[in-house]
Amino acid sequence: MIPKETAELFLKHQYRFAGEHSAVKICEWTKKSLRNEGACYKQKFYGIESHRCLQMTPSVSWCPNRCVYCWRAIEKTEESPKTGEKTDNPNDIIDRCIEAQRKLLTGFKGLERVERKKWKEAQNPNQAAISLSGEPTAYPRISELINEFHRRGFTTFLVTNGQYPERLEGMTEPTNLYISLDAPDRETYRKVDAPMLKDYWKRLNRSLELMNGFSCTKVIRLTLVKGWNDHDPEGYAELIKKAGADFIEVKSYMWVGYSRLRLKEKNMLLHDEVKSFAEKISELTGYRYKDEQKSSRVVLLAR
Repeated sequence: MIPKETAELFLKHQYRFAGEHSAVKICEWTKKSLRNEGACYKQKFYGIESHRCLQMTPSVSWCPNRCVYCWRAIEKTEESPKTGEKTDNPNDIIDRCIEAQRKLLTGFKGLERVERKKWKEAQNPNQAAISLSGEPTAYPRISELINEFHRRGFTTFLVTNGQYPERLEGMTEPTNLYISLDAPDRETYRKVDAPMLKDYWKRLNRSLELMNGFSCTKVIRLTLVKGWNDHDPEGYAELIKKAGADFIEVKSYMWVGYSRLRLKEKNMLLHDEVKSFAEKISELTGYRYKDEQKSSRVVLLAR
């Protein structure tokens, strides 16, 4: 399903395919954790172990948005599978992702800084970050995939841009459900997320409303790009109130990957600027300061 040119690009950047439309890649925080150089803020905030995290996607080249801040090659993506296109079985996707991750981790075994115990644990991941590339809910069997991960004893973090609310209705709940909220209003969303679907604002708002009915841990993530969407905290607050999330992550855009072709380094917010914006969101929503990680330029607010 993935065009040859696109596939070669993903492989060049150390992705490994797990079937026709899924992929896995070792997260930089997984590598750092194995070398005892720190851990992802998700370990600090939510208790997962970075070295046992499987960073994967069931929709490597499907996404209805082409966000300006995305570190992927968004120009190579399609909105969703073509009508009638056969998709892979969730069980096979997970088997292939684990197999591919083990191969990618092979070289770490002989590194002096890597603990053998940690390396062995990493061979059997127990946390799935379903967010690597593309939009996970573009995969029609996303609910089955989450269910299979849970059957195997995994925790799951599903990150969605909320453009397929119909997939959230009646979906098997992940351990953590993230919705990316990249704009306080319709026009900013159009500029920042470059949506392909015409009713994008209606879809996002519907997803926020549906989130309110989930019983799992719910997180709204604001990725702020200086000069693009770091304004109107009041607008963000009104949207946040619809979702009934447990946490809000206020995070700076990071100048990495292909985003460097679209943005400049100065489009990253300093950590103090992130904190200042988070304080405004806190005042407007009633969410309180919970934690932060300066290296990731992220502040966590809790209800």
